[in-house]
Parts: sequence; structure tokens; C-alpha cells
Amino acid sequence: MIDLQPFWLSFKLAGLTTLILFFVALPLSWWLSQTRSSTKPFLEALTALPIVLPPSVLGFYLLVVFSPNSGFGSWVEELFGIKLVFTFTGLVVASCFYSLPFMVQPLQNGFETLNRHMIEASYLAGKSKMQTLWRVALPNIKPSLLTSLIITFAHTVGEFGVVLMVGGSIPGETKVASVAIYEMVEVMEYGKAHIYAAIMLALSFAVLLAVYLFNHKQRTRGII
Repeated sequence: MIDLQPFWLSFKLAGLTTLILFFVALPLSWWLSQTRSSTKPFLEALTALPIVLPPSVLGFYLLVVFSPNSGFGSWVEELFGIKLVFTFTGLVVASCFYSLPFMVQPLQNGFETLNRHMIEASYLAGKSKMQTLWRVALPNIKPSLLTSLIITFAHTVGEFGVVLMVGGSIPGETKVASVAIYEMVEVMEYGKAHIYAAIMLALSFAVLLAVYLFNHKQRTRGII
């Protein structure tokens, strides 16, 4: 019988990560798209770092920082009573770092393609930067918004290295689907591994297909 709990944990992790990153990445991507600051390339490189950095490397450094023996880890535990190592909460925080560029870059690209006259007209009408972001810019980049949400969710569901380093494999707590597949292969339970992997493959393909179909329809209608 298939244990669905790892999938539930994966989807829960991906959902929370996507929700948190939306509110974190939205103002960041808006600022990156509008600023001419000399610090922009540095912030863009820092934001995109998880794309090229091996997950095990990022996971290792997060493990060190989140550890109760570190200043940050002990501070969080003493102040909030939250442990960030081998807990689901720690997985959420680590996933936010790992999936950040997958939320930021599509949003930033969408904002950069907006008509500048539309933004300037909003400012001339007396709207603030936040009002312009929420009421003018965001509604006009729906394809980019959808892409960022879905890709971030799918990327988080499939992550392995960071999850294993920070969360380990605690059933019902940190044992997500990708970790479960790894453990099945380790003990040569290839039958179960095939089933889990096939489910992940189907879900990943379905997510990507939905994004490309939506964007294709938008281009066909001349919206993009």
C-alpha cells in the first residue's frame, strides 16, 4: 500500500513556501524592475544564487546557520521557541531560500515588460508605489504571476538536497516525497520507488503543461 503522507508533506511544504515567497518576492521583484541603483546587479546575483549553487552546499550552510549551536539558531529558539533543524518549520524557511529565484525572476521579467507610460500615469493620478504595484502592475502581468506561483510550487515539491540536509527524514515531520524515493532506492524497493517517482513525474509534467498552455492561449489572444 502506498503511504501518501510524504506527498501530503511535500504539497504542504510547497504551498506554504509559495505563499510566503509571494509576499516576500513581490516587493523585491518590483523594486528590481524599477530601480537604477548600482546595487541591483549584486542583489540580482544574490537572489539567483540558489539556481546555480548545488543544493547540498546551500543545505549545508543553512544547517550550520539554523543549528542551535549557532548564534542565529539559538536566538530563534530562545526568542520564539522554534527549532529550525530537523523540523517542518525549518524546511519551510530553507525552502524559501532555495525557491526564491523561481518566484522573483518571472515577476521581475513581467514588471520589466510593462508599458512605462502606464506606470507613470498611475503616479500622475496620485497613486502611491504600493497602490501602483497592486492595482496597476500586478493585474497586467497575470501570465508572469501564474508562472512564478506554479513553478515555485513545483520546484519546492521536487527539492531534495536542501530538504535532506536541513530536515533529515522524520516520518510525518520532514520525510517528503523526494526523500522517500531516495530511501526506497537505498533499500532496493524499486517497485515502490517506481510508483512514487511516476507520481512525481506526472505531477511535474502536468504543472509545466498547464503553465505553457496558459501562456500559449494568452499569446494567441494577443494579451502578452
